[in-house]
Amino acid sequence: MKPGMSLIKHYLQFKDFRAEEYVYLFERALTIKRRFKNYEKYTPLVDRTLAMIFEKASTRTRVSFEAGMYQMGGSVVNLTTGDSQLGRAEPVEDSARVISRMVDIVMIRTFEQTKLDAFAANSRVPVINGLTNEYHPCQILADVFTYIEHRGSIQGKVVAWVGDGNNMANTWLQAADILGFTLHVSTPGGYEIDPKMAGVTNAACVKVFKNPLDACRGANLVTTDVWTSMGYEAENAVRMKAFADWCVDREMMAAAQPDALFMHCLPAHRGEEVEAEVIDGPQSVVWDEAENRMHVQKALMEYLLLGRIG
Repeated sequence: MKPGMSLIKHYLQFKDFRAEEYVYLFERALTIKRRFKNYEKYTPLVDRTLAMIFEKASTRTRVSFEAGMYQMGGSVVNLTTGDSQLGRAEPVEDSARVISRMVDIVMIRTFEQTKLDAFAANSRVPVINGLTNEYHPCQILADVFTYIEHRGSIQGKVVAWVGDGNNMANTWLQAADILGFTLHVSTPGGYEIDPKMAGVTNAACVKVFKNPLDACRGANLVTTDVWTSMGYEAENAVRMKAFADWCVDREMMAAAQPDALFMHCLPAHRGEEVEAEVIDGPQSVVWDEAENRMHVQKALMEYLLLGRIG
């Protein structure tokens, strides 16, 4: 970290915040969402500018951050690799030094976590991870908030992850470690999770199952993701074959708790990683989950820019 930057707080991985910070964030998200639903104007970020940098395609991330920042009274600059120097010859460190002199906060959606880390190390303003190959903290922030909204505290509960040991799985690992719940994981061979990479300190927070049905037994929440994430399209045919038995179906949901929820970060492929009857069924909260990206990210930006309110 450069001189003078020691007070800057970034959100690059889920483990960047402590459990008590998440308690605060979820309370703020609830308040901010309630104001939004009641059409109450709340603009604490007037004259603040968010730069959004996309090296990966986006729907939910762009809409949730852009709409959220405008609703909070701020403005947004949207950059892609096609219209900035990030995709060309300029070092990411130089881009960070320039962009962070002109805006108040930066959200980056990119490939390698190392690129995000390098940007943050040279930024004068807070940087948020909008998704990398390794982690997706804003999504899990929304997922945990959605669980709390529907079922109360997630502490002591069981979350079943069925599918790829990807950035979502890595972030669920960190969340289990920090927030005190158990993660049941089932992935095909060759697509396993790596708790050490995620920096998990409590090995007891994760249990691995070969059979996805076993992972779902007794779970309070069952969640999954597409079989082929962005950047891995060349592996699609191989993955389709490897993941054939990892489709979340009615049998898996029946093995979970009677009031278990189903989540998916979207976009979803019905008939691949999840049955249509599950994602469109009564236990699915995927639309609340998608909307909540905006509310938790508003709370996150408020926290990074203004600190604790009240």
